[in-house]
Amino acid sequence: CLPFLFPEVKANDRAFCNLPEFQKKYLLCLKKSKYAGNGIKTYKYNALTFIPLNLFEQFKRAANLYFLALLVLQIIPEITTLPWYTTLVPLVLVLGITAIKDLVDDLARHRMDNEINNRKCEVLLDGRFQVSKWMNIHVGDVVRLKKNDHIPADILLLSSSNPNSLCYVETAELDGETNLKFKMGLKVTDERLQEEGQLAQFDAMIVCEEPNNRLDKFTGTMRWRKERFPLDLDNMMLRGCRIRNTDECHGLVIFAGADTKIMRNGGKTRFKRTKIDELMNYMVYTIFVILVLLCAGLAIGNTFWYEEVGSKAWYLYDGKDQTASYRGFLSFWGYIIVLNTMVPISLYVSVEVIRLGQSKFINWDLQMYYQEKDTPAKARTTTLNEQLGQIEYIFSDKTGTLTQNIMAFKKCTIAGHTFGKTHLLHPVDFTWNKYADRKFEYLDHSLVVCIRSKKDKDTLEFFKLLSLCHTVMVEQKEDELVYQAASPDEGALVTAARNFGFVFLSRTQDTITISEMDQEMTYEVLALLDFNSDRKRMSIILRFPDGRIRLYCKGADTVIYERLSPNSKHKEIFANETLRTLCLCYKDISKQEFDAWAKKHKAASVAMSNREAALDRVYEQIESNLMMIGATAIEDKLQDGVPETIAKLAKADIKIWVLTGDKKETAENIGYSCKLLSDDMQIHYGEDVNEKLRIRQANRRDQPPAFGRTRKKVPDPFFPEPGRNALIITGGWLNEILYEKKKKRRRLRLKRLGKRPASATPQDAAQPIDDWEKETRQVDFVNMACECEAVICCRVTPKQKANVVSLVKKYKKAVTLSIGDGANDVNMIKTADIGVGISGQEGMQAVMSSDYAFAQFRYLERLLLVHGRWSYIRMCKFLRFFFFKNFAFTLVHFWYSFFNGFSAQVAYEDWFITLYNVMYSSLPVLLVGLLDQDVNDKLSRKFPKLYLPGQQGALFNYKNFFISLFHGIFTSLVIFFIPYGAFLQTMGQNGEAPSDYQSLAVVMASSLIFTVNMQISLETSYWTFVNCFAVLCSIAIYFGIMFDIHSAGIHVIFPSTFTFTGVASNALRQPYLWLTIILTVGITLLPVICIQFLYKTIWPSRNRKKYEMEEVEEEKSTPFQRGRRSRRSAYAFSHSRGYADLIASGRSIRRRPATARPNPRDSIREIPQAENI
Repeated sequence: CLPFLFPEVKANDRAFCNLPEFQKKYLLCLKKSKYAGNGIKTYKYNALTFIPLNLFEQFKRAANLYFLALLVLQIIPEITTLPWYTTLVPLVLVLGITAIKDLVDDLARHRMDNEINNRKCEVLLDGRFQVSKWMNIHVGDVVRLKKNDHIPADILLLSSSNPNSLCYVETAELDGETNLKFKMGLKVTDERLQEEGQLAQFDAMIVCEEPNNRLDKFTGTMRWRKERFPLDLDNMMLRGCRIRNTDECHGLVIFAGADTKIMRNGGKTRFKRTKIDELMNYMVYTIFVILVLLCAGLAIGNTFWYEEVGSKAWYLYDGKDQTASYRGFLSFWGYIIVLNTMVPISLYVSVEVIRLGQSKFINWDLQMYYQEKDTPAKARTTTLNEQLGQIEYIFSDKTGTLTQNIMAFKKCTIAGHTFGKTHLLHPVDFTWNKYADRKFEYLDHSLVVCIRSKKDKDTLEFFKLLSLCHTVMVEQKEDELVYQAASPDEGALVTAARNFGFVFLSRTQDTITISEMDQEMTYEVLALLDFNSDRKRMSIILRFPDGRIRLYCKGADTVIYERLSPNSKHKEIFANETLRTLCLCYKDISKQEFDAWAKKHKAASVAMSNREAALDRVYEQIESNLMMIGATAIEDKLQDGVPETIAKLAKADIKIWVLTGDKKETAENIGYSCKLLSDDMQIHYGEDVNEKLRIRQANRRDQPPAFGRTRKKVPDPFFPEPGRNALIITGGWLNEILYEKKKKRRRLRLKRLGKRPASATPQDAAQPIDDWEKETRQVDFVNMACECEAVICCRVTPKQKANVVSLVKKYKKAVTLSIGDGANDVNMIKTADIGVGISGQEGMQAVMSSDYAFAQFRYLERLLLVHGRWSYIRMCKFLRFFFFKNFAFTLVHFWYSFFNGFSAQVAYEDWFITLYNVMYSSLPVLLVGLLDQDVNDKLSRKFPKLYLPGQQGALFNYKNFFISLFHGIFTSLVIFFIPYGAFLQTMGQNGEAPSDYQSLAVVMASSLIFTVNMQISLETSYWTFVNCFAVLCSIAIYFGIMFDIHSAGIHVIFPSTFTFTGVASNALRQPYLWLTIILTVGITLLPVICIQFLYKTIWPSRNRKKYEMEEVEEEKSTPFQRGRRSRRSAYAFSHSRGYADLIASGRSIRRRPATARPNPRDSIREIPQAENI
């Protein structure tokens, strides 16, 4: 039955995968093997499918489909009122630009696929290794890889040229991390599968999990020679990795091609859309509704007009015996064609061009370039730029995001004695140790004296544990030991042990060798109980040279305390410290106890289902009754500019939440260090919050059911007292708010261990009674947290981070941004509206999952306050003007309908309609969307309050849309009726009346072009040569093309297409008509100029001096305050100047004489004078 549950792979047997039980249907009755081949296909199109598939995808967009329907209507002779090319030319242009972009992208995918599929690899065929292409590799093949080779499939490592089948791989293409990982073959395959002949006779059966996308997990079992061996991720080399520091290795292909983990991760990520995108779509639907209503009204007008006038005028008879209703029906579709430009076909293409340009500006910004690591800022998406100007909540990781994630060993406590005095000036001299790391610094000389004396057994045991209990790998480079650690913490601890005389030298599958004070010792590794985010600890079981068996364990204080023996001493370590602490402990194990446990461990390690849970239960049994040795304390400094960045963002009304896995004291201290928390804030902890929520829930229960569940009202504030509040809660308490399944899993685990969890009674007021109460409790929590200036969640898991972000998005409908640097932040980054990755010390997984990436947290200020704000203002201005110019252009047809019998006659020449949006009015508004600035970048950062309109959505909403609509209506009225009135009784210089329809069309079109281009000039805040050139060029292009298509020469070639022969030259030589154009343009622009004048002089909305005064007042209103608590420690500090001089002077602690009045000039803080703008 196993083939139906788990995939089976047989070594050196390609025919096995094609057996009937492994076949699946894929087309009617055709079958193929369920095992994928190794050839990959990431491209979307080929030569035959490109045109049909690309057109199908493009016509799934409503706007494109709408214009295709219009094109079909224009082909029908009885309906058409415009030539087919007026719709075809813009539609083909839009489809063509998009198709070319898709084609270029797909050709790049074709080239990449061909390059990868044709790579060479050695495969064991017919008893010997032969060179084969990657695409010809099959599941079950044995392959040979050499140094620097790319790994062609997901491969089980069998043996390598290194001792104990160690193999180093680089996973940069898989997860972005550049540090080397090690893989290890099974001991049995290492011993028996080194030669080509042995590999050819290898016939093991591998039973493993189904193909999936989890890069951090693999479960399988190898059956060979009547034995079963457990397989996990440490035995697997995944496609996308590269062999490093290993001359040769052999492996068995388990998953190939589309089944490999890297290909399974290539699926589509969740598509993020901006608020403006959603609003823009709704507005397009609104425009379509307005269009249908206008056409329906004009069709009814045509029906009545034909009954009253048209049917009675003999000179209007067209030879068709059609009823008035039928003519009105045809007129409706005719007006759908005439007024189609109300729905802008080029809108979406223009928006994509603007977004692409904004992304390039972010990539090119030298002020966001980190020179130390040669890391520029990178916009990894082009669809979210304007959303950067609307952020309300930022969710930040702490380690590596706010801090540098460069760990330094600072303190330790051993058997109750603390080492790590920081007031000493001279660092310890480690020249006595030939293995010492020269970069390592330590100030407390007493620890070195204690170690070198070899009298304190606890101290020696402490550093022995640090040198043995870890997963660090070591390399020898030019007589130097180079450590490869899974985390900066672990690397710092092993390096500290190395400097104090306990040097980790090498490891194999079952041994680890260290140098103990210049004496080399080798220990047998019996079991390695690895760290994970749930266990929060790691252990190693060793057999000492004298035969003793001992377990060493290190982990977070919360989990270690629960597992200590009652006889263990020195539990209260670093009670008042705020460094990153790790507890160290040990346990001696008898041989009988270990043998019994090893059997359970073996059974759990080969389990095919729930292997992790089974191993956790086994680990729990051995990790108990531990004896404490001591604890380590590691420092992680703040990045440069973090406090200033957080302060600036807070002034922009952006609320910052810190979500971290560190303990509460550490998180609270970092909050003070980075100015997220301040001395004048009231801090609320989990217990206080829990009580407030319980009271709110009890009050709700006391209300009548109908009243409590249906009445909508503004909730009462949780903190009615004046003042600023902050919230600090732990992940354990957060579980009660989020109701994670972890609590259920814990109950099951306790049940298996024979313990009974404390069950809450149904009457417990803190427990919700149904889903509605659960939801309202979550709403209460979000409301309470959002009332606070700052929120810090500590001891939270990656899943909890994502859940917190989801809660705020769900209940506040706010725009959120998550920023992190590690793999544990990926879920949070993907959940937020915008994800930002920091390329720090924890690899590139966060960057690869992000929308924007840079190297330092301080660049977030520029990303939001400058690029985000500019992008939002530019996009809003572009959309407002785009809608306006289309309304002004299209509604002229509406007014003209009242004078042409509602006959769907167009007011302009056909080619003007065709080219208006494409050439005559597109470039100036596009450049405003790309380049416009209301203030420069320095002022944007100096006055963060300028960011508020974006958060409020004040620059583009339905109010602005209808203002653009009414502005367009007014402009179209003026553009039609002033030329119409001027043409009623007109006589030209030559005695002829130029009051014909074609001359009227030219005058209206010329007035519209001048109006639109001058209007965008008035809207432009930041003038460059390019903007000026675009406006003048658009007007010049209009006149150049118009004179060409009105010439006699082109009329002779295409007499039916170009019918306005000589109209432009005839009409525009009349001064009277030029005066008409000037009058029309002047009247359309006069109200706009007046309104802008009033706004800038009488009703300034964002006056810079106002914000400058606010800035000065704020500085004056926050003098240094006495009597407040101030939490600072050496854990984290900014590189900016601190308060040492102030404290040394005594000014902050000496009481002033009662008679002395404070002089503002003697203020401790010096307020800089505001710069002139």
